Amino acid sequence: MTSASEAKIAAAPISWGVCEVPGWGYQLNPQRVLTEMAELGFSATEFGPIGFLPDEPARKAELLAGFGLTATGGFVPVVLHDPGHDPVPEVEAELAAYALSGASVLVLAAATGVEGYDSRPELDETAWDTLLANLDRLRKTAQDAGVEAVLHPHVGTMVETSADLDRVLAGSSIPLCLDTGHLLIGGTDPVAFAAAHADRIAHAHLKDVDEAVAHTVQSGERSYYDAVIAGLYRPLGQGDIDVRSILASLREAGYEGWFVLEQDNVLRAEPEPGAGPILDARSSVAYLRSTLAELAV
Repeated sequence: MTSASEAKIAAAPISWGVCEVPGWGYQLNPQRVLTEMAELGFSATEFGPIGFLPDEPARKAELLAGFGLTATGGFVPVVLHDPGHDPVPEVEAELAAYALSGASVLVLAAATGVEGYDSRPELDETAWDTLLANLDRLRKTAQDAGVEAVLHPHVGTMVETSADLDRVLAGSSIPLCLDTGHLLIGGTDPVAFAAAHADRIAHAHLKDVDEAVAHTVQSGERSYYDAVIAGLYRPLGQGDIDVRSILASLREAGYEGWFVLEQDNVLRAEPEPGAGPILDARSSVAYLRSTLAELAV
């Protein structure tokens, strides 16, 4: 088990409102985002959406290094359930950039095949069999490139609900990305899940959640996007998720993966210097560092 000082803490551009979904608010430029990440003492970041960082791997790594950052990897939505679609080539293309960028974690999501996260189709047994088989294929594809592939249960994807998760746990060997917010919205208690399945968790996206707002997504009253605007995510330690218990379960299991501060955000316009997402990120990373230090005692 790593000590608190050795814990791998990373940022994610979505915490600054940078997202792959078209129309997802104002998009900050990488210079501002990376400057603020560095100011908060992060050592690494996820890539963010295509186009946020340079496409060429060496230039990507060089840009990050200029801010004292390395890359953990990235969030990659891939259609996995369509028997007529082979996801391996597109994942291999993603992995080609990993070695030069120093990235080590491929965060897969089971994409629906349509834009956004506000609806998803129902899968038949053939589609489920295809999805589960593809997860194991992609895990092996990533391993061959020296990268850990994890599945990210995510609102509006084909793996969202507790029933979806149960099928993945039983039918695939792929490790999971624990995303505290998306698990809760999908109907899974993230505290109980971390306690029961810490051995399957290889990557962590940490969010705190306003549970009342989350319920409006579950009920269909709000879309996921509108809920983010309405304050779905709170700084760590200031919402309704027992983040400390989740961290304790992971540390007790010997977790050595990344702790990624990843709180989806939507910006209406560019904030003034020193304002905007950096404020919540500063509060969250301070909570994370202090809690990990307490747990290490």
